[in-house]
Amino acid sequence: MAPATFASLLANRRVTIAATILLTLPYWASGIAKLADRNGAMAEAEYFGLHPASAIAALTILVQLGGSLLVIMGRQAWLGAGALGVFTAAATLIAHPFWTVADPIARFHERNTFLEHAGLVGGLMLAAIVREKTR
Repeated sequence: MAPATFASLLANRRVTIAATILLTLPYWASGIAKLADRNGAMAEAEYFGLHPASAIAALTILVQLGGSLLVIMGRQAWLGAGALGVFTAAATLIAHPFWTVADPIARFHERNTFLEHAGLVGGLMLAAIVREKTR
């Protein structure tokens, strides 16, 4: 594709919205699932030693859904992307410490998950930049 085609795609509001919906899919899908199963959300927080579990679950749902909406809507996308990025970095360090896993296959999978989450943080940073420039 020619650079002009890419420029027109980047300038297309529908493409931007579709891209941010896809980027935030893991967050809003998880937030909706946690909202539908609050006991499961609290059990997950407890599993990782996070207390008080009810407050952690509520904050997680708020960040996942609220941050996603801000990024998708393009209103204070930097705030939504920042909240999701900080959440992702913290959750990844807590849930996927591949450097502590002895089994090589399990370590490989945890490392891949860790790196995928790092990629999401980068994508959120880019989304904040793009949304800010297209306001």
